[in-house]
Amino acid sequence: MSHGAGVGTKTPRAEVFRLPGRHGYAVEWSPYLPGRLACAASQYYGIAGCGALVVLEQSDAGIHLFRSFDWNDGLFDVTWSENNEHVLVTCSGDGSLQIWDTTQPTGPLQVYKEHAQEVYSVDWSQTRGEQLIVSGSWDQTAKLWDPTVGQSICTFKGHEGVIYSTIWSPHIPGCFASASGDQTLRIWDAKAPRLPVVIPAHQAEILSCDWCKYDQNLLVTGAVDCSLKGWDLRNIRQPVFNLFGHTYAVRRVKFSPFHATVLASCSYDFTVRIWDFSKLDPLVETVEHHSEFTCGLDLSLHHPGQVADCAWDETVKIYSPSSLEISA
Repeated sequence: MSHGAGVGTKTPRAEVFRLPGRHGYAVEWSPYLPGRLACAASQYYGIAGCGALVVLEQSDAGIHLFRSFDWNDGLFDVTWSENNEHVLVTCSGDGSLQIWDTTQPTGPLQVYKEHAQEVYSVDWSQTRGEQLIVSGSWDQTAKLWDPTVGQSICTFKGHEGVIYSTIWSPHIPGCFASASGDQTLRIWDAKAPRLPVVIPAHQAEILSCDWCKYDQNLLVTGAVDCSLKGWDLRNIRQPVFNLFGHTYAVRRVKFSPFHATVLASCSYDFTVRIWDFSKLDPLVETVEHHSEFTCGLDLSLHHPGQVADCAWDETVKIYSPSSLEISA
């Protein structure tokens, strides 16, 4: 399955929040509060300078700043707690994770510093009965954290390149996926950390992965080769779909929370693309409203069809692509 031609570029009406001097790396909608959105950002494109965690609130009047926290190194990813609506976790270029509470605006509640290099990914577990954080680092390891414990509880080794993405399964407790510059996607079980499933998913660095919300065996990867690939864990020899259309590296991929075959991706080609891999022409919409690398992307759990993204052009945008409105 490949891409379809003839899909026009669109610029949906977007609400815009500007981040002067900050370049957006990641956005995530709150799982609790409709309209609350977090953005992890960095000065100087993340190469030097400080970072900021910006918590935004969307209302009928537009987007306004709810809280802002500064960190002394660039912030690269953010995740909301799944058991406390006020708590978030970020990760940064100094090898640390920070736990923040929006009711305590003075600084982080805790800082975990064990990784030896930049931490590029952080994710809070999705399944009931466990509250765990997974981080992925340029030191080629992933680490498991219990927020009630002041140190990591497990380190996952095996990748032979930078880890760019670590994402919990929304279905299987203790299971997460990692995507790496070593061109592999790996599936890990916290109970057997030395025995991951290794999928040689691309012949290029893999920058992102995500789990389908409707199929526990299905994941998507996005890579520097400009493609997205779908993987069924029951048969990993070849992808179940290939999606082509981006013209530069795919930076982030996200499955829809509402549609089993719909996903979104953002790229260094400045675009966000909406896909439906069940269609003969799976590229259903291209959104081109940024003027720099588009790095952060999330789909709202509360408002079907609503998307947030952020880019190195110092903006966060909230919008509803027409392709998602029609099917929502």
